[in-house]
Amino acid sequence: MGIEVEINCNRTSKTTTLIFTYGTLKRGFSNHVLMQDLIKSGDAVLYGVYRTVEHYPLVCGPYRVPFLLNLPDATGSHRVTGELYAVSAQGLSRLDELEGTSRGHYERLPIKVEPINGGDAAFGVEAYYGHRSYATEMWKRSGKRGYGVYGEKEAKGYVKRKDRPQNLNFLEQINVFVSSCSDN
Repeated sequence: MGIEVEINCNRTSKTTTLIFTYGTLKRGFSNHVLMQDLIKSGDAVLYGVYRTVEHYPLVCGPYRVPFLLNLPDATGSHRVTGELYAVSAQGLSRLDELEGTSRGHYERLPIKVEPINGGDAAFGVEAYYGHRSYATEMWKRSGKRGYGVYGEKEAKGYVKRKDRPQNLNFLEQINVFVSSCSDN
């Protein structure tokens, strides 16, 4: 899917994929420890702060988990700000595991982004979108209002995976969330 880029860091060269992060993988958020591990092992490099070229819904689901929904230019959506990383194949495997791509939690698909301070759009970038099986219902549940950034305010009340109820799996938690009444 993504265009692979050659990165030279500390005299080593790795083929990488560009990944746009918009939620808990960003600096200052709970899952950034994985990105830090990947950076330390040479499996990720931060490119900087970027934003989507198109408007996308960025919403919070159960436990204030952020979801970017692949519904470009939906009314009520925004250009989303996040961080762009070049990630090795090994790092990508670890991210795919965290994001549950093989379990239907998120799906990694192309996205167009550009540097926040101007400049040319980056190509061959991918992002983890909330899976298409629940995206439309998640958007409806959010009142068709999204965020431009997942920041401290949006993350308030976020519950780490280990602290969530264990009697339901992730998709079951999403189904309960989208079928519940909105508090918007």
